[in-house]
Amino acid sequence: MVFHQQQFAAAFTSTALFKALPPLPEVKIFETLPSTNQTLWQLLDQGATTEIVIAEQQTAGRGQWGRQWQSSLGGLYLSAAFFPNIPAANSTPLTLCSAWGIATALRVYGIPAFLKWPNDLLLDGRKLGGILTETRIASGQITKAVIGIGINWDNSVPETGITLKSWMELNSLSGERDEETKRKNFPSLHLPLSPSPPITSLETLAAITLQGLLFGYQRWSEAGIEALLPSYLELLSHQGCPVVVNGQSGVVVGVTSTGELQVRLNSATTPSEICLKPGTISLGYGR
Repeated sequence: MVFHQQQFAAAFTSTALFKALPPLPEVKIFETLPSTNQTLWQLLDQGATTEIVIAEQQTAGRGQWGRQWQSSLGGLYLSAAFFPNIPAANSTPLTLCSAWGIATALRVYGIPAFLKWPNDLLLDGRKLGGILTETRIASGQITKAVIGIGINWDNSVPETGITLKSWMELNSLSGERDEETKRKNFPSLHLPLSPSPPITSLETLAAITLQGLLFGYQRWSEAGIEALLPSYLELLSHQGCPVVVNGQSGVVVGVTSTGELQVRLNSATTPSEICLKPGTISLGYGR
């Protein structure tokens, strides 16, 4: 499977999901890489102006917490560079706004994507994609960030995964959506939306994903994470779900502005609420 850069550029321009997005940044396409994040960091360190790296496959793709990310041909593997100059504590909100923006873009196309805290995209309760955010810090500020995205299109996936192409074929999704349906799939955002063509290629999916990523980053930069949280929580797959923390039962009640998971613990006397950092609890799939 060959990724066509011209087709991708044309799709980025023609889809135009959101107003006032920047033009397409400089993109480099590779057949095979160990990791798009790793290559983009190397390019940045060499002084290159490249902001986007896409690979047709990865041989050493990584997810959160050092987990291996299966990256065979047919999937989307994209990394984007940002230069935010924000406090170091804001690295998790970077991931939240990225996931929210991409899910929002997919929903314009009638694809009911949900979010699994902190960094996964879900479809029918299975993993559609994931996000890996890496940062460089100087004087307590994030000066550079590389956000890596993997989305399953027509590649092999584990049992907990799902590909967008197979889901669209199963659901006979043409991509044509009237305004009422779109707005229903676009919670808390009332933007003028034009009819969407179907997602028929990896290049179109890449264009939509990048637009969603840029849109999420832009909204977060302009309004802050607090402005995004209400619509983020509408897409949070485990909102209201029971969990067990250190042997004690509780329920997920939200996500904080710093990206921690809020859990209300069940107690016969006084219910209490705790905040969990990413990596301290696994929510699993299935919803």
